[in-house]
Amino acid sequence: MIDAPDRQASGAGVAEDIVHAVAVPAALLDGCQILSANDALCRLSSRNASELPGMLLVDLIDAPSRAPLRAALLDCAEHGTVPPVLSASITTPDGGLRPVDIHARRVGIDQQFRVLVTCVDLSDVMHVQNSLLEMTKMLSQIIDGAPVASLVIDRYHRVTHWNTACEGMTGIRRNEVIGSREGWKAFYKEKRPLLADMIVDGVDETVLQACHGGHMSRSSTIAGGFEVEAFFPQFGAAGKWLFITAAPLCDAQGQVIGAIETLQDVTARRTSEEALLRHRNELEELVRQRSVELATTARNLEMFVAKSPIGVAYASGGIIQRVNPAMADMFGCAASDLVGTQGRAAYLSDDDHAAFHREAGHLLAKGEPFHREMWLRHTEGHAIWAQIDAHVADTSDTAHGTWWMLQDRTDIRDAQEQLQARINELDAMNRQLEDAQNQLLQQDKMASIGQLAAGVAHEINNPVGFVSSNLHSLRQYVDGLLSLSAASDAVLAAPGDASVRSALAQQRGKIDIDFLRQDLPLLLDECTDGLGRVKKIVQNLTDFSRVDHSDWAQADLNAGLETTLNVVRHEVKYKADVIKRLAPLPPVLCLAAQLNQVFLNLIVNAAHAIADKGTITLLSGVEQDWAWVQVEDTGCGMSAEVQRRIFEPFFTTKDVGKGTGLGMSLSFSIIQKHGGAIQVHSVVGKGSAIRVWLPVAGLFALPKDAKPPPWKHARLSPQPEPALSPV
Repeated sequence: MIDAPDRQASGAGVAEDIVHAVAVPAALLDGCQILSANDALCRLSSRNASELPGMLLVDLIDAPSRAPLRAALLDCAEHGTVPPVLSASITTPDGGLRPVDIHARRVGIDQQFRVLVTCVDLSDVMHVQNSLLEMTKMLSQIIDGAPVASLVIDRYHRVTHWNTACEGMTGIRRNEVIGSREGWKAFYKEKRPLLADMIVDGVDETVLQACHGGHMSRSSTIAGGFEVEAFFPQFGAAGKWLFITAAPLCDAQGQVIGAIETLQDVTARRTSEEALLRHRNELEELVRQRSVELATTARNLEMFVAKSPIGVAYASGGIIQRVNPAMADMFGCAASDLVGTQGRAAYLSDDDHAAFHREAGHLLAKGEPFHREMWLRHTEGHAIWAQIDAHVADTSDTAHGTWWMLQDRTDIRDAQEQLQARINELDAMNRQLEDAQNQLLQQDKMASIGQLAAGVAHEINNPVGFVSSNLHSLRQYVDGLLSLSAASDAVLAAPGDASVRSALAQQRGKIDIDFLRQDLPLLLDECTDGLGRVKKIVQNLTDFSRVDHSDWAQADLNAGLETTLNVVRHEVKYKADVIKRLAPLPPVLCLAAQLNQVFLNLIVNAAHAIADKGTITLLSGVEQDWAWVQVEDTGCGMSAEVQRRIFEPFFTTKDVGKGTGLGMSLSFSIIQKHGGAIQVHSVVGKGSAIRVWLPVAGLFALPKDAKPPPWKHARLSPQPEPALSPV
């Protein structure tokens, strides 16, 4: 370095001062070597002032730019050529690059040529440019990636942006329209400006309105923007409604340099709005129709109340507001006499009035209906029996009012009392008839037993006779044994007495002890058998009468049939052979004694129908919920006339004195009492079959209108016969 006084005196010093006075980075070169550099260059290159002098400028420059810079500097130093601005990057010690524009000029100092170099730092400029480029790129990405279809035009109406959503909506690719002025083709068949075109051209608002049929409006959120909804039939299968918004794009000075237009598919909203509009119109029409119907209903209701044959009144706050003519007629007064009153005069007493309103008020306050019948007072003083029904007018507001309906039922009450008296009389008569029927049943049973008495007596006399004979023989045997016992005692008392021993031997020879050993057990067995037969006959008679089972109870019908057969066996055994085909039956709820009487009548009638010798077949079974018992015979059979009359009281085909004619009639009544049925099949000269059906669960569990199954195998056993119609 040259001292300051010397620098001031020489041209070189002046040049260095100029370099340091320059605000931009600058250096004075000798060829390519740095002679002097100012502080701005030191800061730009991140080096000290002592480092730069003596260095080659090209060593500070990035490698690709060194050769062009060297050539330019040497050419400038030697020939004075002004090189063009060179763009390069100054490298910093840490490897950083600072972009610069390098300007070079040759200067003469002390008869020598030097090169003055200045640098323009482009870092900030390039940063701003890069930022603007990034911002432009980001804005393009925002527009392109936006879900709303968008397009942008410049001041020359050229399309600069056509995003993906716009491609999807219009079906036109961006490369087909960007840079052109034909964006309108995506929306219209004939050329016409888009809303964005009109904004760029600054078209008057009235013209905008005219172009869009008066449906356009200013945007409430975007300054200078406009909005419009329009239908585009070419989009989609049925066209689309689009909500279009267009707004101007301005530069820093506020000048319009383009416009952006967004398009939103509002077809669903418009469809919903149209559906809502149709629905509203339908509702309004429905409301109109309902209003007409309600008005008609109100008139009809008013007419119904006025013409109703029962009394109707409306009360609110405990005061009668209106009554119909029937209500006034019921109490024998004018309607005006009741309106505005509490109706106290209609009650027989204050206690009736208070009790009635307590009971009715409790239910009506909860919105529940009230029903009651009670005595009320006619204006002429006599009592009337009234049926009262009350309902609150509005269950959500029980204090709103109450509708009362009253009907004079005095005549009906009198008729009911008369009917009840008649029912009581009929009940008494039914009890008398039931008693009479029971007496007839008992008489028929006694008559049957009377008819069977001789046979039963014969059945008892047979075993009693041989038991009595056996007891006589047994007495003789016992007398002999007692005599032998006495002789044995005498021998024991006098063992040495020869006469006593001789008497014992003589007595043993009289009684034949070996015969007694054989015959005595036989006599006892015969007596036991005979007494058992008597006991069984008595037990059968007891079971038949069932005196201890006169109430409804579970019973075995097969057992009852067996018992009855044993009772009438003497009546049957000389007339017919009895065949039993009894199937297992469930217990049946019944009056067993009465059913035994039915079985007796059927078996006895079957025996009486056989002239000489025949067969009686007893059958039983169960089908569905019904048990059945059947009695068949091979007797004379019945004609159709007899079958029609078989259940008539006092009808009989027997000779006078041999039948009462009540057996089958009482049997029919008994089966009817059990909820059962009797079916008859008969062929004249072949025989008859009578089947009794009984519900297993009893009369009380029988469903209404229940009937036994059809008699599928109606025939006379043992030979098959054609089915006959049941009686």
